[in-house]
Amino acid sequence: MGRHDLEISDSAEDLRRFEERLIADADALERMLEMDIWDTEVRRIGLEQEFFLIDDHGRPAPRAMEVLESLGGDGSVYQTELALFNVEVALPPQEFSGECFKRLETELRRQLGVIRRAAANYGVDVLAIGILPTLGWEHLTLDFMTPSPRYAALNKRVTAMRKGEFRINIRGTDILNATHDNVLLEAFNTSFQLHLQVAPEEFAKVYNAMQMATGLAVAATGNSPLLLGHRLWEETRVALFRQSVDTRTDHELKRGSRPRVFFGDDWVRKSILELIRDDVARFRVVLPVDEDAPMPGDVLDQGGVPNLGALALHNGTIYRWNRPCYGVANGKPHLRIENRPMPAGPTALDSVANAALLFGLTMGLVEEYGDVAERLPFHDCQANFYNAASNGLRAALHWLDGRTHPADELLLLTLPLATKGLQSMGVDDAETNRLLDLIAERVSSGQTGSRWMLSGFNRLRTVVPQDEALQALVQGYLDRQKKGDPVHEWEPVRLPDRDRRRAAYMKVGQIMSKDLITVQVEDTVTLAEAMMRWENIRHIPVENENGELVGMFSLSDVVQALRRKGAEDKGLRIGEIMHRDVRTVRPDTPTLDAIRIMREEDLSALPVVDEGKLEGIITDSDFLVVAARLLE
Repeated sequence: MGRHDLEISDSAEDLRRFEERLIADADALERMLEMDIWDTEVRRIGLEQEFFLIDDHGRPAPRAMEVLESLGGDGSVYQTELALFNVEVALPPQEFSGECFKRLETELRRQLGVIRRAAANYGVDVLAIGILPTLGWEHLTLDFMTPSPRYAALNKRVTAMRKGEFRINIRGTDILNATHDNVLLEAFNTSFQLHLQVAPEEFAKVYNAMQMATGLAVAATGNSPLLLGHRLWEETRVALFRQSVDTRTDHELKRGSRPRVFFGDDWVRKSILELIRDDVARFRVVLPVDEDAPMPGDVLDQGGVPNLGALALHNGTIYRWNRPCYGVANGKPHLRIENRPMPAGPTALDSVANAALLFGLTMGLVEEYGDVAERLPFHDCQANFYNAASNGLRAALHWLDGRTHPADELLLLTLPLATKGLQSMGVDDAETNRLLDLIAERVSSGQTGSRWMLSGFNRLRTVVPQDEALQALVQGYLDRQKKGDPVHEWEPVRLPDRDRRRAAYMKVGQIMSKDLITVQVEDTVTLAEAMMRWENIRHIPVENENGELVGMFSLSDVVQALRRKGAEDKGLRIGEIMHRDVRTVRPDTPTLDAIRIMREEDLSALPVVDEGKLEGIITDSDFLVVAARLLE
């Protein structure tokens, strides 16, 4: 969890001092690695879980500050995230042995209940899911950003570094290609972050093993297939997070500079210092802080343990999918690897099974192979990660036997390796079998959270509009998450009752037609008549080259114009017949207001415009369809 009690400075002098302290922290860490002061007697694991807050209709609810206040404001356990519709909980670390996973599962369930009861006081619920399907562009305004100096400074500095809009281009079954002007897209991701404590001398081989294990784990745990109504990757968070905080300028992109969110460029050869020095050298400081604290070298000289605060803060703005971490607990320093790719959800049981898979594979690889860097080119490990995120259980993954395997087959082949890894840590056999058997059943069934959502969305979308399908999907997901059965046992989603269905039709943007036939001013009326006849439509918007609405005309306008000019007049242009003073509404206009406007002004269609750009069109026929659906 990041610190929020910091005063971020814009001063050039403070930036210089922070950079000096950052170098001093890295130098102090190098000294410490040669000292016998590390906490290595017990290996611990831990986790952090992020959640969405949702309203009665499955849409994001920006009530995090009120919910956290109800929880008592314990910053060591509960904390805000970037957006007001997210909260995070950190569980106490557990010794990696015995019934550690059972304890984590019990505590995770308990905390979810605590947060859910606090949220209920404000009419909202809690959902653990990688990306909430009902999130829309309207949730990306800074009104939804958590009021924290850290987040404000992060947004300001990251957007300044980018020197332009953030570009989102993700290709899956659908293609999402858009731009945005702030970092809130990052808040569309919620994760299940895992921590593994490692000794300094074993860091390289354990880190490399976790890099290798991560691709397999991601293939089995996809839970984020939908973003802004688009069907994208099995774990879309991986693509979205990389692009949503990409600070590289166009020149840096052309040069091939590294993004702040990345998997890695090579194996670790010796120690954590390789990663720390690389990140200090390659990434500019985002959040400089002028701390009035002793220099870390002085603390070491006096026999103390420095907190390396500058290094921790800088590290928190660089998002390796397996992030190296330094910490101090009970007066002793320790090193951890924080695994970040796995999504929140679907259930507490699924999440803990995912943790057992990742940790088991990591330690199993160390036990069986030592350092995997000697057995596989890094680019194959890197390819595994992105293939798994994109294609899930259908991905093709490279393995240490020199072959490429389907992910589902490879997972089943390597579960004995994960078993061996957990046994080497002294995890109870009953716990190992319970959790890894669940993974085997999920893989054999082919039903991850992503597969369940995509199957339900595709089926619902054939009978109801997109917004209703997405809301039904979230409600069905919430019901099954509360029941607690693992995701591979979930029944298909169904449409909710009529009262809940009404929420999918409250705004114009939820029912408007987006797949538009449009023309431009210089197009011919003859073309327009043919298009309207072929597509059986009565209204066509006129837009310019920038997508801005400049006019509107109807079938009756076309018929009258052709009669007036004569059917053989091929030169008549759209600009001669269109209505230029067009009544419009916005996507967030209440549906009842749109109906009132159309009745009072005797209109049969309304273009939907946002910031001058044509977004869709709504007609009287659309309202008849809505009425019929709600009366079914």
